[in-house]
Amino acid sequence: MSLKSGLAEDKMSTYTVHEPLLAAGAASPDPERFLFVRDGFSIWAFLLTPVWMLWRRMWLVFVVYVVAMTGVLGTALLLGASRAVVALIGVLISLLVGLEASTLRRVSLSNSGWRNVGIVSGDKVEDAERRFFDAWLREGRTDLPTPPRAASEPSAMAGPRLPQAPRVIGLFPEPGASPGAGR
Repeated sequence: MSLKSGLAEDKMSTYTVHEPLLAAGAASPDPERFLFVRDGFSIWAFLLTPVWMLWRRMWLVFVVYVVAMTGVLGTALLLGASRAVVALIGVLISLLVGLEASTLRRVSLSNSGWRNVGIVSGDKVEDAERRFFDAWLREGRTDLPTPPRAASEPSAMAGPRLPQAPRVIGLFPEPGASPGAGR
């Protein structure tokens, strides 16, 4: 394995796939509304913690953050900590939020009624979306996505269970299908 191919493998990110609540009168979820949450450190959650939380509409997480920061930093000041120590505490808490940003987002989505329907990897979110929906089409199922299996089940690492879709979504036919198969 060359150094270049080893570095390319390190760029691969893992995403969890989240399905929204069904719209009123909809029989199946709209694939355009699925969310792909990247696992890993979020630089924006670290640098702009409260703004990032508000931008992502994580209201409860934001309230808990403000209360925790006020309590921790206020207590540190009351105990006579220097301003440098208080600033260091603030940076460390922001670092923790940056490290756990994807988990905070997943919990917020789950509390809002979104379902985790799979895990997929890709260099970029577009690659992960393509892989997820290609597998969805390949399975040829028409039911809704099923929740991921528990880690204790033997085939939990086999990949996400994906819903069926017609052979054509927009202008993109199923890979390997004959021209005009979805028309």
